[in-house]
Amino acid sequence: MSRSPRTWFITGADKGLGLETAKAALSVGDRVVVTVLDRDGFHPLADSFSDRFRAFALDARDLAALPDVVAAAHAAVGRIDILVNNAGFGLVSLAETTKPEAYRPLFEVNFFALVEMTRAVLPILRKQRSGHIINLSSYAGFMATPGFGLYAASKFGVEGFSEAVAKEVRDLGIRVTIVEPGGFRSDFAGPSLVQGHDVPADYAALAEVVTGYAARRHGKQPNNPALFGTALLRLVDLPEPPVRLPLGRDAHDAITAEVQAVQKELALWRDLSVSTTDL
Repeated sequence: MSRSPRTWFITGADKGLGLETAKAALSVGDRVVVTVLDRDGFHPLADSFSDRFRAFALDARDLAALPDVVAAAHAAVGRIDILVNNAGFGLVSLAETTKPEAYRPLFEVNFFALVEMTRAVLPILRKQRSGHIINLSSYAGFMATPGFGLYAASKFGVEGFSEAVAKEVRDLGIRVTIVEPGGFRSDFAGPSLVQGHDVPADYAALAEVVTGYAARRHGKQPNNPALFGTALLRLVDLPEPPVRLPLGRDAHDAITAEVQAVQKELALWRDLSVSTTDL
């Protein structure tokens, strides 16, 4: 059955998973609007898809500019059906040694920009009484690991915000999905990763995690970026999409193990948990 083309709005689509999502959407005849860091709004897909593709310059840290970019994009294409909040970067560093100037920009991009982009697009989706918001988290947004405490915290924030918004807008015809990717062979462990180097002797066992992560992981992750966009195409076609979607066997298995561990711990300490209830 044929359908009308959808319009995607994808942040941080210069490269990586955002770029692959844009390619996938264009491949099925949809329209795509993206944000890019290039101040001239340059994007390599523009020449090949000039009738269905628009790019707007945006630094995700410039929260004041977000509403204007959304307004310009909406004016250019007329509607937004799918928002993909993809812009973000990684940080591997010890919690104790990571200074505010290193982790605050992480939250500005990974969390606050996502919140403000969602807030700017929601009035459009409410007026349409339709739309799908896809917020990029990580399996680190469900379970934290050593060296990724602050990155995980930024993604935990994404998950809590997104879960609440999903419940707030469900009766308005709007769906929200938190996508939790595992390791993809994108640039996450390369240019998009900030890496700490200050490892005190007491943390010697974690030194390789902090200082060697990029060299150990970059280009060796188990998941294919080209399949990420294909998975999102399947997701947006679902009549009742999930609120959470791990992507990658590594993400699915890790989250499954974490859920089982939490269930075991809840059962073990139930008596203490309920000991404060007297009504």
